[in-house]
Amino acid sequence: MFTIRHDWTLDEVLTLLQQPFNDLLFQAQQAHRQHFDANRVQVSTLLSIKTGACPEDCKYCPQSGHYNTELEKEKLLEVQQVLHEAQQAKMQGATRFCMGAAWKHPSKKEMPYVLEMIKGVRALGLETCMTLGKLDEQQTKELADAGLDYYNHNLDTSPEFYNQIITTRSYADRLQTLNYVRESGMKICSGGILGMGESLADRAKLLIELANLPEHPESVPINMLVKVPGTPLADAEDIDPFDFIRMLAVARIMLPKSHVRLSAGREQMNEQMQALAFLAGANSIFYGDKLLTTGNPQAERDRDLFARLGIQPEQRHDHSDESHAATIEQYVLEQRTSNLFYNAAEQRA
Repeated sequence: MFTIRHDWTLDEVLTLLQQPFNDLLFQAQQAHRQHFDANRVQVSTLLSIKTGACPEDCKYCPQSGHYNTELEKEKLLEVQQVLHEAQQAKMQGATRFCMGAAWKHPSKKEMPYVLEMIKGVRALGLETCMTLGKLDEQQTKELADAGLDYYNHNLDTSPEFYNQIITTRSYADRLQTLNYVRESGMKICSGGILGMGESLADRAKLLIELANLPEHPESVPINMLVKVPGTPLADAEDIDPFDFIRMLAVARIMLPKSHVRLSAGREQMNEQMQALAFLAGANSIFYGDKLLTTGNPQAERDRDLFARLGIQPEQRHDHSDESHAATIEQYVLEQRTSNLFYNAAEQRA
């Protein structure tokens, strides 16, 4: 029996990470099957709603304004464009639509548009997730009141290694944002990145930070570094694939009720490695051609792999067709006088 714990120690986690591979995967499968259907995977789509020129100096990120990655900068997308992309994602099988903006924190000017995006995506019957940087208490309340389901704010790595990766935002800032999100009633999506030069102890400490939160994050993305030319980590040493799988397995054991997401880096993983990831307890993926600004396996390839492995996309059970229709009708009524939308029929006339 795998119980929810918030008192993990470094020695315990290192022991898990270093045990024989087959024993670790067996334990992870047991934990996984205790709380989930082992042949169901939650599917999300991620859209960059504002790209590039971020003032943060995260050494892994091509969106940072501190580095020349030749990334084309884009302003905040229009609400209608975001809703179109969300509808396309739903047609491709996504149940959650995640929106990311390259900001240190959202501005007062941009927040009304962000809130309308949340309401519109929810009206389509999709779960909503956003990552907008650091939040204050008021901003968090506004997002929650708009109906945002999940807020993503990764811890990235251990507290000890963190300052070697980021200097423009503190670890305490990240934990405070997670605290605001939890107090607002929203669900937390928080994980980290592997392959940035961190030690085994750093990886263990990242999982300890997540598992020892007062409540476990509902979603835990485990990312493999995507090395982008122009960033300081472009030449980082590759992480051993088995070490990556070990982290997924230990995340599943320590966070048995959380969705563990196989996130950035899937473009570099072959089908066999992805299959091992699902065996280790990963039960969530980003689906589509791009993950913010870096490649992601194409949707058709994902569907083919799911079919060959006997995996089905996880379905939502909390929104009936009737409630979808009611939500959409209410949303349309609210937007008839909104200056954030335009009349498409008039535009064509």
